[in-house]
Amino acid sequence: MRLGQPFARIDHWARSATIVVAAIVVAAVSSVALAQPAGAPLEVQEGDYVIRDFHFRSGETLPELRMHYRALGKPARDAAGHVTNAVIVLHGTGGTGQTFIRPQFSGVLFTPGGLLDVARWYIIIPDSIGHGKSSKPSDGLHARFPKYDYDDMVLAQHELLTKGLGVDHLRLIIGTSMGCMQGFVWGETYPGYMDGLMPLACNAVQIAGRNRMWRKMSMDAITSDPAWKGGEYAEQPILGLRAAEYITVIAGSAPLQMQKNYPTRDAADAWLAKRIDDGVKDTDANDELYQLNSSRNYDPSAKLEQITGHVMWVNSADDFINPPELGLAQKMVGRLKHGRFVLLPITDQTRGHGTHTMAAVWKDYLALLLKEIGG
Repeated sequence: MRLGQPFARIDHWARSATIVVAAIVVAAVSSVALAQPAGAPLEVQEGDYVIRDFHFRSGETLPELRMHYRALGKPARDAAGHVTNAVIVLHGTGGTGQTFIRPQFSGVLFTPGGLLDVARWYIIIPDSIGHGKSSKPSDGLHARFPKYDYDDMVLAQHELLTKGLGVDHLRLIIGTSMGCMQGFVWGETYPGYMDGLMPLACNAVQIAGRNRMWRKMSMDAITSDPAWKGGEYAEQPILGLRAAEYITVIAGSAPLQMQKNYPTRDAADAWLAKRIDDGVKDTDANDELYQLNSSRNYDPSAKLEQITGHVMWVNSADDFINPPELGLAQKMVGRLKHGRFVLLPITDQTRGHGTHTMAAVWKDYLALLLKEIGG
């Protein structure tokens, strides 16, 4: 399929920014299998980089900040020693880099012939501060852990790349949800460091309205549980965690898929019970509080013009967290020097907010971005 075919119409052109509404049916997407192709498994290297005496924006410090990462492929260097094929992929709130080592993402992009085939690209996937195997409150500091934010997370990612892995330039940043927002922080903080940005499932404004409210409700549910004890609990505040998980289910839901997959009361009840039990089983209350609260001062809206890389910004119409009726991305994309905004329609392929990880749905737009940056 030619890349121009998915575009139903171009609604707006401002400078070099484009708003695109995807066609209702995209034949190439529906024909893509989401399962991992047969063959040798991907070789994933895991490691830790320790940043000494890390200073947070809050004024707090950590003598050692551990940044865990996964890497696929190998760095290619030019005659001057600069890495020429690096891509960083950033996960969402509460997630880890392992999210992207799954068939619906890696099986579409990283495998032989994929757009980010690891035989050609060097893929770096960090666990952000407060997540996965990187430093986080549950390591021992609990509520005394520094109050990190997105700027701190991006700073640590930058130091991992530059000082830990020797990467002084990125060809591409892909970010989902929180990682999507961090992509905008990257573009403003380090303009020129990356050729392209692909933010998936976010907006470039302060977290406000319902988006702030559901996060605040989740945080309040945890801190109002008497078992929380100011973060120094002996056992997890399970009632608060369960209440927060209920809210997360709604925020991440896709109504079309949920109705199709759980069409009876009994099926819906059974799925929900298991989903909540699984969701709280390995969750630490302090970690979740910090993860949700790290978005508190995110607001890249004042500096969008500073982003110099090419941006392919993709949201989906069934996203509860970033609903299309707000029109926020449509307003903001015109301020990007080289930007397009794509709104994916609701189809059998979309998964609400989670569409950001269903690479088969939006890979054609990634192909267009790679073409624009000479990838």
